[in-house]
Amino acid sequence: MSSALPARQTISIGEVLGQLRPDFPDVTISKIRFLESEGLIEPQRSPSGYRRFSHDDIARLRYVLTVQRDHYLPLRVIKQQLERLDDGMEFSFRGRPGAPHSLAGSARDGNEIRLSRSALLEAAAITEDLLAELESYGLVTARGATFDASALLVARTAGELAGHGLEPRHLRTIRSAAEREVDLIEQVVAPLRRQRGAESRGRGEETAREIARLTTRLHTAIVAALLRRVRTG
Repeated sequence: MSSALPARQTISIGEVLGQLRPDFPDVTISKIRFLESEGLIEPQRSPSGYRRFSHDDIARLRYVLTVQRDHYLPLRVIKQQLERLDDGMEFSFRGRPGAPHSLAGSARDGNEIRLSRSALLEAAAITEDLLAELESYGLVTARGATFDASALLVARTAGELAGHGLEPRHLRTIRSAAEREVDLIEQVVAPLRRQRGAESRGRGEETAREIARLTTRLHTAIVAALLRRVRTG
């Protein structure tokens, strides 16, 4: 959904919410304020102290919300991406809201982030040896000569886990569990994907994302419950 906002005009937070809601039904004023507090947007202030949002502010919000929804990236990673885009960066959208069209060391294809190998190593803060090991276990896979946002998230998380002594070989069980979850999701959405028509296929994709979100929540809850059980004996 493209914005009709002139380049130099600013609008209120309520008007921003109205523009975002068709594409992001769950967004709230509190969410926008939270993203501001995290340094992801910096709206202007009117003389009376009210927030005023520019075209670029709205573009950044669309990017943040899209990457959160479609790629499950944590805010700290999104913020790092945006920080690398701030120097003269322009935002553009093709069809649905997308990501900024350039990233240092990367390129975009539609709404996908594309990172070169060296850019992935830098963004994920990992070594070449760790990346090679992740690839050998199928945890990170290049698409052609580049890596997408999912590869970035896996690589960065694996790097943080390595700091706790967990090596890629230890993560194979997590990958196996994820593959089983995907098989389960596919069983549910396969009938929708077999139907003709873009609407049915779109409903199938949305259902898959929703089930993935719920299974991730369930996994987190189960791990937390098991940890509590271990602590209490």
